[in-house]
Amino acid sequence: MNINKNITEIQNILTPSECKLVAISKTKPIETIQEAYDAGQRLFGENKVQELVSKHEELPKDIEWHMVGHLQSNKVKYLASFVSLIHSIDSHKLLKEVNKQGAKHNRVVNCLIQIHIAEESTKFGFTEAEAVDLLNSEEIGDLAHVRIVGLMGMATNTTNMEQVRTEFSRLKNFFDKLRGLVLSSNISMQELSMGMTSDYKIAIEEGSTMVRIGSAIFGERNYGNHG
Repeated sequence: MNINKNITEIQNILTPSECKLVAISKTKPIETIQEAYDAGQRLFGENKVQELVSKHEELPKDIEWHMVGHLQSNKVKYLASFVSLIHSIDSHKLLKEVNKQGAKHNRVVNCLIQIHIAEESTKFGFTEAEAVDLLNSEEIGDLAHVRIVGLMGMATNTTNMEQVRTEFSRLKNFFDKLRGLVLSSNISMQELSMGMTSDYKIAIEEGSTMVRIGSAIFGERNYGNHG
């Protein structure tokens, strides 16, 4: 597995669109992540808080760590001091907890609102209507230690790429709609995180600004399907 070569090939695809690469490093050992770091990669994503914290402590401090998995409110305190971006905000309760923990560390935590775009009911996220209600709520402006910088979505796990394209297209349209609204000063719709190893090329075509790729960089893993 030539990690350097894999990253270079993916970056060559992403560069024309200025789409960012988040290397999904879950289950991967420190040495493997260091290899990707040495190849120039700086954005890494994890889906478990304990693993994220452990790797943050052991690896270079200029890495930007992204939390991409489902995040429980009681775990926010462990990563609030350093996490660069939380992709998976799926409730108002979670957003308020991020704000609370961000305040304790005197920092503003960047977040993405997760939108449920897939057919599987097992995936998390707001509906479009719920997201609009949240972003228009008066309480949002009071969250001084949270900055909402965009949306995240996970397409249906299917071989039907037209369905995936439709789901990504719908999310991009919603993203553009939100960009046209007057929202609180701590909301800035800049990032659209969609696309993983199996569908990132379609995601780029549909307007993704950030793709989450694991196995195309590090090789297939034995379990889990994020990345």
